[in-house]
Amino acid sequence: QVQLVESGGGLVQPGESLRLSCATSGIQFSIYTMGWYRQAPGKQRELVARISRGSIKNYADSVKDRFTISRDNTKNTVSLEMNSLKPEDTAVYYCNADPPREFGLREYWGQGTQVTVSS
Repeated sequence: QVQLVESGGGLVQPGESLRLSCATSGIQFSIYTMGWYRQAPGKQRELVARISRGSIKNYADSVKDRFTISRDNTKNTVSLEMNSLKPEDTAVYYCNADPPREFGLREYWGQGTQVTVSS
């Protein structure tokens, strides 16, 4: 069975840092593009950061220079280091695994972890 399990969410004050982790199982992790998405109340889910098989990284403009995505192919995990957090970063953060198109496989999502930035 496939599992993507996020951890590391919580309540922090503006300006503080938080590190999210996503542990995966049941997939050939190294072939998947891994991503972090978030959804705030009343808003659509949006891409936060993405890292490809070749470790090419993409970030939303709103988090660029503050967040860092990384992957560990020996541990089958992907992380998101979040620095200088702002109240507008408050959302449920989801881990995503997206396979190459030619493999004909489906993508997978974690259940989400809550991040709240408030004073």
